[in-house]
Amino acid sequence: MSRVVVSEFVSLDGVMEDPGGAEGFEHGGWTFQFDQGDDGGKFKLDELFAADALLLGRVTYQGFAAAWPTMEGAGEFGEKMNSMRKYVVSGTLADDDATWNNTRVIRGDLGTEIAKLKAEPGGDLLVAGSAQLARSLTRLGLVDELRLMVFPIALGSGKRLFSDVTGTPKFTLVEAKTSGAGVLLLTYHSA
Repeated sequence: MSRVVVSEFVSLDGVMEDPGGAEGFEHGGWTFQFDQGDDGGKFKLDELFAADALLLGRVTYQGFAAAWPTMEGAGEFGEKMNSMRKYVVSGTLADDDATWNNTRVIRGDLGTEIAKLKAEPGGDLLVAGSAQLARSLTRLGLVDELRLMVFPIALGSGKRLFSDVTGTPKFTLVEAKTSGAGVLLLTYHSA
């Protein structure tokens, strides 16, 4: 049985938009203002290597698919990203446009489709970025683990991780560390 693990870079005020600076957001690239430290790198490496597949929304998928296959010097991280299975949740992406190695487009009822994936044996289904998908999975109670790298900056505007989540999803903190320049590494399990 697989788990859904949502992993996000967030600001102190919950903004998750454009942490790498590729989307043209006013504050884009905000994570690069901080040293993530060795523990921050290990945090990301561990979650990737615990995963058997990426589960992405269309926008994040298209950004990753444009960058990762051509990224030079990405080592074992890049090799894993390019070789693992990828599921992209989209009602608009054509199968012919899902060209990144090992990609399948998921359409239809999100709860049903993700329940099928979770029932399969294997490692985690890793959700990175994918704001709308992360919120939908949270609303549906399908998130098993939430991994946050909280950066010591308040952005004031931008997409927030839980901006429109209904109900009151609860999580239990299972690990908290500080790395680099005050970056919090937080791991929660669904309560």
